[in-house]
Parts: sequence; structure tokens; C-alpha cells
Amino acid sequence: MAKKVILLLVAAILAVAIYISLYFNTTIKTKQNLKLPSANSAKIVKYLQDKNYTVGFLDRVFLNLLTKPKEGWIYINKKELARYKFLKQIGSYANHYTPITIIPGETTYNIIKHLNNKLNLNSNKLLQSYKTLATYKEGNFIANTYNIPIYFKEKDTIKFLVDTSTKSYKKISAKYFKNFNKQEWKKIIIVASIIEKEAANKEEMPLIASVIYNRLKKKMRLQMDGTLNYGKYSHKKVTPQRIKNDKSSYNTYKFKGLPKEPICNVSTSSIRAAIKPADTKYLYFMKNSKGTHNFTSEYKSHIQNIKKRKKELKAPLKNK
Repeated sequence: MAKKVILLLVAAILAVAIYISLYFNTTIKTKQNLKLPSANSAKIVKYLQDKNYTVGFLDRVFLNLLTKPKEGWIYINKKELARYKFLKQIGSYANHYTPITIIPGETTYNIIKHLNNKLNLNSNKLLQSYKTLATYKEGNFIANTYNIPIYFKEKDTIKFLVDTSTKSYKKISAKYFKNFNKQEWKKIIIVASIIEKEAANKEEMPLIASVIYNRLKKKMRLQMDGTLNYGKYSHKKVTPQRIKNDKSSYNTYKFKGLPKEPICNVSTSSIRAAIKPADTKYLYFMKNSKGTHNFTSEYKSHIQNIKKRKKELKAPLKNK
């Protein structure tokens, strides 16, 4: 009798073991990005259930016994995984990241401040790493959202941003040119950075580009406020005093040609506009009441647009 009970018990244990083995080897379709609400396994399982994952008690036990989940964003680098591999990745410190968004037109001066605040990294070490690893003085980060692993230090973070951006630059360059020339690309980024600061929207970018190239061709000064929004002046209003006192090459009111360095970090849209500007004769543009710009090839028309805008700004606000 005892022998029969033992055999039944062994059979039951084997059956459970086989079931568990089969269960944890079932395939789970995954989303690449997940934001774990807590380090608590019960809350994680609930979160996954809300995301339509078929998980339950056994998965919770696995997370408790075999992993150490952490609150925050994780990146799963597969679209399908065996259940046990999926759960292990959820509990892996190495898969956690912080999303960092680089806004088009932002300067590295402010991006480093953002990295310091969001990732709790040292600003001086970030800046030193940037000076060591960056190809250009400015414009080395293409505007995008980056998943920065939480274990990255200052040098790792800057290298990741520069390397990822350089790959994107080379990909765009390969589409339009035969090779990737760092010096020629720098000129494109300089133009793209001016476009980024001046254009009201993506649709205007090729038009702004045409103005830049048309003025350069005629050896006219660019005379664009946006070129003075470099570095720490990114969000500063350009005043007559700034125009008078700024002696850097960014001051396109004083100096002919392009600035020596890009003004800011750019988007793929402004890069494309810098490479393929609109075919126009425009030499001037003026912001209108809609927040976009009126373009013209004649100085007389430009002066009329300026007067019109001044009149609009002086007009009293209408009662709503």
C-alpha cells in the first residue's frame, strides 16, 4: 500500500514538473517597451494582464523566487520569447532604461543639463565626455527619443547618443551622396540648424533653406536671429544689444557666410531641407499673425510685410 502511495506521489510530482516545464516554455508575444509600475510581482502581473499578457500565479512565483524586478522602463529586444526568458528579462537590471527625448533645435548646453537632471549624472563629466567624443562642437545628436540604459555612466551615455546619431547621419548621407564626408556633412548640419531655429513648421523648412542658399549665393549676410540662439542663449530673445555686442561667427548680422559651427541639434526634416531646398528666388521672410512666415524675393515687399506685422502687433486685442 505504501509503495503504491509513493508511486502515485512520484507520478503526481512528475506530472506537475512536466506541466510547469511546458508552461514556462510556452511562447509569449511581447511588446518591446514596458513600464513596470512597481518592483512588486503582484502589481507587475496585474499590469501585464492589463496589457493583454496571459500571466498569472505561476509567473508571480517565478518573479518572486528567480528575479529581482525593478520599477521603470524596460526594453525587451525580441517580439516573441519563451515565458521563462520573458520573465527573466523583466527581472533583469540590464534591460531597464530611461527614455530621453532630444527636441529639434535644442542646444547641447541644455541637453547636458537635461541628462544631468533626468539621469542623475554629473554635468562636468558629461561635458568632458562630450568634448572628447563629439565630432563637431554642436549638432552631434539627431533629434529623437533614446532609451538610455540605467547602468550607463556619463561617458557611456554620450557615446551612445553620438554613435546612434552618427549611424543615422550616415544612413541619410548614403541616400543622397556616395559617401559620408565629415566636413561636408558639417556644412549641412550648420544649414539644418539655422533652418531648425527659423522655420515655423516642417513645411517651411525647404523654403527657409532656399532663402539661406539664395542669400549665400548673392554674398548677402544671412541676418537671421536664430543664429544667435546658440549654446546657453538657446531660449533667449535676440535683442538689438545682443546683435551689437556678440562678436562670434554666430552673429550673421555682422559676418557674411555661415557660422563656423552648427547652432543646435537637428531633425531629419531640417537635414533633408538643407540637402534639397525648395527652388525659389526668395531672399526674405517675415513672421505673420498666424505664426508662420511670408516669403518674398523683393526688398520692397519685405518692408511692406514688416510694416504690416508691426501694425498687427500694435493693434488692440479684440474682445472674445
